[in-house]
Amino acid sequence: MTRRFSLFFFHFSFILWLCSCYHQVAPTPDAWVPTEEQMDSISFYTTHHYTKNYNFRVTADSLPLIVQHPAEVVSDMLVDTISVYKADILVVADILTLRSDTVDSVWVQVARDQATMGWIRESAMLTGVAPDNPISQFIDFFSDTHVLIILAFVVFVCAAYAIRKLLRLNAKIVHFNDIPSFYPTLLAILVAAAAVFYSTIQLAAPDSWRHYYYHPTLNPFSVPLHLGLFLFTVWVMLLVALAAFDDIRRHLNTSETIIYYLGLGGVCAIDYIVFSISALYYVGYPLLAAYVGFALWRYFRGSRARYICGKCGHLLQTKGVCPHCGAENT
Repeated sequence: MTRRFSLFFFHFSFILWLCSCYHQVAPTPDAWVPTEEQMDSISFYTTHHYTKNYNFRVTADSLPLIVQHPAEVVSDMLVDTISVYKADILVVADILTLRSDTVDSVWVQVARDQATMGWIRESAMLTGVAPDNPISQFIDFFSDTHVLIILAFVVFVCAAYAIRKLLRLNAKIVHFNDIPSFYPTLLAILVAAAAVFYSTIQLAAPDSWRHYYYHPTLNPFSVPLHLGLFLFTVWVMLLVALAAFDDIRRHLNTSETIIYYLGLGGVCAIDYIVFSISALYYVGYPLLAAYVGFALWRYFRGSRARYICGKCGHLLQTKGVCPHCGAENT
């Protein structure tokens, strides 16, 4: 156990060391005096979190772009439109503010290629695009309310049925008929805590989360403290998951290991959905405290290994015949 903990913390420290490496650019002696246009661009970037040359991926079925100048739309003139479609990559070519537009004063010119370019109101654009990077699209998918509701229903039904079947078969499952390993319990607790932390950031610091959504990173040292703590939790969760998977196969045979993996995945999926949604309504905080207490109580009461077989060295929950070698332990 000591050797496993040593390896666990060694790999964790090594990953953090790799993440924290960066190249520091030498300061230039020349002072930079921004122009008015550059100041406007910086101001827009601060509040909207993107600017010219930023890449988006179309997530809607289609987006209509105005070929003419937006002022012609505001003046109710006839205009031509051109459409871009789902999965198209768009680059921000220009940004324009029209105070006379009562619908949305911010217009964005985007281009798919040199022949496909046009203007669209920012509010209409943002509902149909996502930043063109895997992390942002992952966040976008798991933040969608409809997806969460459908996923919650499917997971609850499947997990309830699976847990019921596993308990009737007396199969091993975290929290209910667990193996003598703390890693699965710790993984479930970390998933629940990360889900609550994720929803808390969205509630308490929506602007910083939106900036992270447009400019994501996996480096916990290059973001504000609250985001860094969240990323730190995610890294710990991944490492605990690896340790749990390795420890599970030491206690179970191949078929039991697969069943346990599926049960652990179902419990973690339920934890994520329940706590990420409940924390948005402030119910998740007392619920998390109760869940942590329940998980620890279940582990220390019925799953923790208190003894070691005197012949083969396997962990035992009770004295008696060792299920691994058949030796009598009194």
